[in-house]
Amino acid sequence: MQPVKITIITQFYPPDYAPTGQLISELAVAIAREGHSIQVFTGQPGYAYNQLDAPVEEFFDQVFVKRSRSSRLLSKRIRGKLLNGIIFFLRSTVKMRRRMSRGSHLLITSAPPFLPLVGWLYHKLFGHSYTCLIYDIYPDAAIKLGVISEANWIAKFWQYANHKIWRRAKSLIVLSESMKTIILAKDASLKDKIYVIPSWANPEEIKPVPKADNWFIKQNNWEDYFIVMHSGNLGRCHDEKTLIDCATILKDHPRIRFVFVGDGDGKKKVEAEVLSGNLPNAILLPYQPREHLSYSLSSADLSLVTIKSDMEGIVTPSKLYGVLASGRAIAAICPQNSYLRDLIDQGKCGAYFSNGDAAGLAEYICKLADNPSLQQTLEINSRLYFEQNFTIGQVLPLYLSALGLH
Repeated sequence: MQPVKITIITQFYPPDYAPTGQLISELAVAIAREGHSIQVFTGQPGYAYNQLDAPVEEFFDQVFVKRSRSSRLLSKRIRGKLLNGIIFFLRSTVKMRRRMSRGSHLLITSAPPFLPLVGWLYHKLFGHSYTCLIYDIYPDAAIKLGVISEANWIAKFWQYANHKIWRRAKSLIVLSESMKTIILAKDASLKDKIYVIPSWANPEEIKPVPKADNWFIKQNNWEDYFIVMHSGNLGRCHDEKTLIDCATILKDHPRIRFVFVGDGDGKKKVEAEVLSGNLPNAILLPYQPREHLSYSLSSADLSLVTIKSDMEGIVTPSKLYGVLASGRAIAAICPQNSYLRDLIDQGKCGAYFSNGDAAGLAEYICKLADNPSLQQTLEINSRLYFEQNFTIGQVLPLYLSALGLH
């Protein structure tokens, strides 16, 4: 087909550390290499990035990137994040007024969650086509977290807006079957335009690193320990309580250490336990640079992925795919209907536990710590499952189909 000009609107993009931004960057480059013209409108780094502003404009790897000038005020706080999101939404709305900026088709992420309104607006004004890439379902997430009530007028208006936005979209992309189920329960008429496309990781950027060659392990003096790691955002949608309870059960085990890399509301709760002296076996580290991920992720003997019991299908942890790429055994803490259980069963790469089952998780950790052969088998399975299912090469055809770029 003829080359198409696609404009991607997303608040997060490299050099920011936000996983969604990293994935969008790889997707943009992959689509550009298919012969299409790709431009990205994004914000200044603010997710986990403290350096100076990134360039307002740059052309890199066949992708033209244009950045908003203001989108990281008080970015660590909820109100600050909301304000940043509103500012970015308004700037995106103004920026897209020019046909040249919109291109032939818009791919709009749900970061921030009300950003797809831009697509709906320009569809109403000019009949412009757009695709929604939905990371989290709002207002459902805000309702479950107690930020607003289901009866609140904001929640009701948001549900109404979603109905309008989704129906006018050319296509919707969601990250899991459970997310698709929730959306179709709201509007069954969307079934022919909704695509389930999982996240992925870069197989060249994240690779298994043998312990003997891993400087990250040596730097932290972990050679003699069995490392249980949670890496990435441990936020309000994740189950930090089960992890804290499990670490408490095993706090006197001489070989087992719990490592929490990253940030988030849940990590702050872990930090409070560490500072109070309740978790002498827990280690806290900040986000690691992208180029260090192979080493930091590979330093784990068991990697943890969690989701709260009432958040299944509403949010989808993207950190799983980096863990698979690093070839780690996985323990998922999730509800019984979670897609995470299906992935772990298919990949034969670990185990899963219900939310609150800290004792079961602790027992599994001890079992794995005493069984290196089982651990090695799970690690091999993990990387193999990743290579066969979750690279950009596997998901790109699905995106091309969803965007009408066959």
